[in-house]
Amino acid sequence: MSEKYLVDTASAGDVKISEDVLATISVLAAESVDGVVKMQASLKSSVTDILGVKNVGRGVKVSVGEQEAVIDTHITVEYGRNIVEIAKVVQEKVKEAIENMTGLEVVEINVHVSGIAVPEKEKVRN
Repeated sequence: MSEKYLVDTASAGDVKISEDVLATISVLAAESVDGVVKMQASLKSSVTDILGVKNVGRGVKVSVGEQEAVIDTHITVEYGRNIVEIAKVVQEKVKEAIENMTGLEVVEINVHVSGIAVPEKEKVRN
């Protein structure tokens, strides 16, 4: 991620919050949701991993405006779970975490379900 920051001008000076921080908050919030197995890296993230580029917010893209953010998450969901319900909870948790920790308004959270994780015992049966 590039070094973009959300800037909040306070009376004592500026507060700068990096997009990497917002991505990390998003990852931790999304991975805390029951049914989310892991964050799934996009193709671009996979390439940067191979090249050895830092990727703090694996599976998350953050776009920051003046006082708002748009978050794109890529998740892998546990097989047999309700994907739509899990995605809704991810949206709620990510929005709540970012807004509570930064004061930034999250205007959009797009959840991309990039994979389904099959438990090992299911793989053996098939």
